[in-house]
Amino acid sequence: MNAAHWLPLLAVVAIGSYFQAITGFGLGMIVMGVCSGLGLVPLPLAANIVSLVTLASCALALRGTWHDIDWSATAATISGILPAILAGVVLLDYLNHAAALLLQVLLGLAITTSGITFTLRPQPLERRSGKGSFFVSGLLSGLFGGLFGMAGPPIIFHVYRQPITLTAARSMLLLVFAFTAAARTLFVVSRGLPSGAELLLTGYAILLACLATQLARRYPPPLAGLRLRQLAFSTLLLIGSCLLLGALHGLFA
Repeated sequence: MNAAHWLPLLAVVAIGSYFQAITGFGLGMIVMGVCSGLGLVPLPLAANIVSLVTLASCALALRGTWHDIDWSATAATISGILPAILAGVVLLDYLNHAAALLLQVLLGLAITTSGITFTLRPQPLERRSGKGSFFVSGLLSGLFGGLFGMAGPPIIFHVYRQPITLTAARSMLLLVFAFTAAARTLFVVSRGLPSGAELLLTGYAILLACLATQLARRYPPPLAGLRLRQLAFSTLLLIGSCLLLGALHGLFA
């Protein structure tokens, strides 16, 4: 793969980083979705790049917002996500193809239904949920992440429904995904270092991601709170629909 083949991937990374800096999520979903659909780079390489880019872009996006984070809810979420990711990976080894696709159908249905509901009525809850609910949403996110590489939707839905500022919601999601990316990166590195070309590509991706993140911080889109929540839920609705259609195609093909 020569440098000319890197340009589409780098463009997608920049777009995903801008979106994530605004909403708190989306980089991994956008990059992995496009790479899977267009075959820009091998998916394991794309996943490794996303993990490292997430760490860099989240660190930049979180600058000056640490005081907005709900640390107890974040800790509860992370304590659910990290072990559940491993459980999801192990469970995947024991499921046959049809069972895995059926679980993906259920995940797609849940995300799509929730997305429709919250897109039409994006008002947050009246009271903040307890730490136990954040732990459960973390468990679900980690389990789905281990099974399908799609850890985001459950915790994104849960956080965006809370009666907190959008800055607090975005900062919490960024920190949660940074921890998840760090854990994955440590696991990957323990199995062997990437090649020089992969490191160079990752370096360019991190540079563009940081530039896009800084651009989003200085020039965010003119969206009010409810409109931004609608954007978040609409994006998840699209993701859920794609998951559902892909799983149904696999079941009946």
